[in-house]
Amino acid sequence: MAFSQSAPQQVSVGVVAAERKPIAKSLDFVGRIEAIDRVEIKARVTGYLEAVEFKEGDLVQAGASLYKIEKGLFQAAVGEAAGALDRSKAAKVLSEVQLQRAEELYERNVGSAVARDQARAADEQAKGTILIDQANLDTAKINLSYTDIVAPVTGKIGRTNVTKGNVVSPESGPLTIIVSQDPMYVTFPVSQREFLRLQQTGQQLDVTQLKASLRFADLSKYDQEGTVNFVDVTVNRTTDTVLVRASFPNPKGALVDGQLVHVSIKAGKPVEKVVIPQSALIADQQGTYVFVVDEGKAAIRRVRTGGESGGTNIVIEEGLSGGEQVIVDGLQSVRPGTAVIATPTPQLQDRS
Repeated sequence: MAFSQSAPQQVSVGVVAAERKPIAKSLDFVGRIEAIDRVEIKARVTGYLEAVEFKEGDLVQAGASLYKIEKGLFQAAVGEAAGALDRSKAAKVLSEVQLQRAEELYERNVGSAVARDQARAADEQAKGTILIDQANLDTAKINLSYTDIVAPVTGKIGRTNVTKGNVVSPESGPLTIIVSQDPMYVTFPVSQREFLRLQQTGQQLDVTQLKASLRFADLSKYDQEGTVNFVDVTVNRTTDTVLVRASFPNPKGALVDGQLVHVSIKAGKPVEKVVIPQSALIADQQGTYVFVVDEGKAAIRRVRTGGESGGTNIVIEEGLSGGEQVIVDGLQSVRPGTAVIATPTPQLQDRS
């Protein structure tokens, strides 16, 4: 009695070709977003707050009116100082006339030297009084101008800490805060060991040549590239790190002052590496491996990974040479030696 042997069942899988791409050397850090301008708005004179003229959280332009303080007392101070200045100017006119008369009498031997000297001193005193009264008037005008509190920089404004009707003064603390938006800084500490790694590329560490990219807490990629523009001149003795700063455009306001981000710095010339989707990786007790299609069957390839490339892709340092058909879909049905039907799968796009 003859038995027919059925062909092994084939499994449909999605594959992606392992690509060789130029990959720039990158180092990853954790950084914090910092606004270039962060200004606390404070009252510079004491008075009743008449109006709050902004909407909390809005973008305000430099020079925009924020608060108004009652002006009455300050306008009165300006008037009083102006009157005192006019009075001292009138006194100066009189002292000049008296000095001229005393000098004429002295020259005709009618007046005494003492009278002439007294008139001269009175004229100089009148001149000094004018300077004092002019300074008092200038001060009164400056204080009056402080009753209109305006935005010193362009940026987003926070909530107001004082409402209409309260008395404010320089001791009241910040009334609100303005944070500039575009561009933004990101600062991050770099260890001395990382600097040595950069130097091992054989290139001079020129900060103007270093490009930076960001990822948020959910690992989504920020769509703007930044440039390193400052490396601190001292090393932190406690952590043995140097503070580095990069500047990023922020046209959509996605970067928020104070938030933590992942920073990736690219340095050196790109080196060709094998790149595959991260979804192809499988881990076991022996390490990391992928399944590839080898003569119509699934086969294991042990790999050593490098850093991320493009968000959904990862660099393979060892185990693949490029061109292999790496299985990314249907992995749950695949075992070593399983017959497979391979269907090309489009590369996943980077997340932005």
